Amino acid sequence: MSREKVIVSWSGGKDSAASVYEVIAGTEYDIAALLTTVTTEYERVSMHGVRRCLVERQAQSMGIALEQVYISKDDTEQDYANAMREVLQRYQRKGVSGVVFGDIHLAEVRKYREENLSRVGMRAIFPVWARDTTAFAHQLIEAGFKAVVTCVDRNALDEKFAGRAFDRQFLAELPAGLDRCGENGEFHCFAYDGPIFRRPIGFSTGATVLREERFFYCDLIPDGD
Repeated sequence: MSREKVIVSWSGGKDSAASVYEVIAGTEYDIAALLTTVTTEYERVSMHGVRRCLVERQAQSMGIALEQVYISKDDTEQDYANAMREVLQRYQRKGVSGVVFGDIHLAEVRKYREENLSRVGMRAIFPVWARDTTAFAHQLIEAGFKAVVTCVDRNALDEKFAGRAFDRQFLAELPAGLDRCGENGEFHCFAYDGPIFRRPIGFSTGATVLREERFFYCDLIPDGD
């Protein structure tokens, strides 16, 4: 029985890494590529704020091709949709029929993804859907994943959490009631080691800056730069 060819929506974070881990462990899918969105003006992954070269090193460490979709900071939602449609249709012609996402429990986000993909005749796949996020966060750490927090929403967390390791101590210090996987956008991570990587991605932490008067970003500086 042949496996279904898929691409993985890749932010570079722990949930993306977990979805790749689940797909690799299973027998249903073959990953054709990772798909990431890069803001042209900053050369960084959109929202997570991670330098493009670090995501490229992640893909190299996994041995998986990386498809980068460039968008401008001034692009409209329609511009973004058009760029994504072009890429998805190109992969569809190569036999790819689905896109894997690391979403866990945001129903409106899942619906949005499913509806968008249905317009090009593809389907959305959610390998870590409906997990208990507290248990799941600890399971990722136990599985050997290592990640650093690159962005925090100041409406949910203090600046001091930016640049922290995503570990048991970090989870213990999160405010009560806050999602332990940051599923509501409270924080974002960069996964730099774990069972899907052949070697860790080296970096050092740089300055933390406030953007849009709301998000604290901790810069990650690639080793060798």
